[in-house]
Amino acid sequence: MTTEKALAQRRQLHDLQTIAGIALLHGSELNICRWGADVDHDCAGGRHDARPGCRRRDRAVGPGELVCGEIRDRIRTADLAAVNLECCISSRGQPSPGQPFHFRAPPQAATVLADLGFRCVTLANNHTLDFGPLALADTIAYLAAAGIRVTGAGQDAAHARTPAMLTAGGLTIAVISVTDHPADYAAAAGHPGVAYADLRAGVPGWLTDQVRAMAHRADVVLVSPHWGPKMTVRPPPYIQSAAGDLTAAGETLVAGYSAHVFHGVAGQVLYDLGDFVDDYAVDPVHRNDLGLLFLINVSEHGPEHRTTVPLRLHYAHTEIATGTDHDLIAASFTRACADLGTTVINSNGTLHISLSPHR
Repeated sequence: MTTEKALAQRRQLHDLQTIAGIALLHGSELNICRWGADVDHDCAGGRHDARPGCRRRDRAVGPGELVCGEIRDRIRTADLAAVNLECCISSRGQPSPGQPFHFRAPPQAATVLADLGFRCVTLANNHTLDFGPLALADTIAYLAAAGIRVTGAGQDAAHARTPAMLTAGGLTIAVISVTDHPADYAAAAGHPGVAYADLRAGVPGWLTDQVRAMAHRADVVLVSPHWGPKMTVRPPPYIQSAAGDLTAAGETLVAGYSAHVFHGVAGQVLYDLGDFVDDYAVDPVHRNDLGLLFLINVSEHGPEHRTTVPLRLHYAHTEIATGTDHDLIAASFTRACADLGTTVINSNGTLHISLSPHR
């Protein structure tokens, strides 16, 4: 197939917004494999024009077209994979007023995520309600039909805040999803929306209570917050404070997202996973076309070890980074982690970090 024909076919794919992800591994340990912090709307769905630099598609993408074979194999061989999906999956609804961009994917996107190996999707973010409550209901229904558990959004606040409970590698995992923006997407009593927490004002009591409760019920508690501004290179002070409160409450691992570029790691906190698959315009300074695949070994005692694999994000297709791209990612991630007191070891193309066990 010619390059021109391949590009033409890829441009006919439906939109998928940003995804952030995690996966849990083998035996008595879980390997958490991050599928970028986000999957972008043009990669799997998204009927409505989005933003400058984003393009539309006319059919759904298959798993092999979104990522290269090595990445796909990493996800599928993990005990558990979870992702943040920053769009709705629906053909219904109207664009929500007051939002600069509106993202959605076609119904086939749920099957694409399942085929890639994801068993849990977090929905607490700033695009889940872009096409209103009908599209949100469709999103949850399509994901459920594909065998994917959902957390972070729902028909009311109670449902949105309910953790997803899963079993993998002989362990029970509770996944909690929350976002600190936008406030007008917040679920309430009798009102659909996302699990919202104003983290600038501190971690709310309902969230710390939930983390404590899940720490008694589950072997692993994964908190997946959509927090902070986009296109930043380090977590702001309020996010670092919130991470400390979540750790004190009993979480096993925090895996954040929102910046669209990866941040450093400190202890049990992956501050921002960055993007994994998207069609964004590339910021020439922050280079949101460079990412990391996180592979975290987790036991009942907490995270034990993490390997990160540098990624290169092309238009709606992600590959393993090589050459100067790999070197730039390694240098940037090493520096970001060092700023947070964490050491990174570069070995044979992968980046290794030992995580402090949570006991």
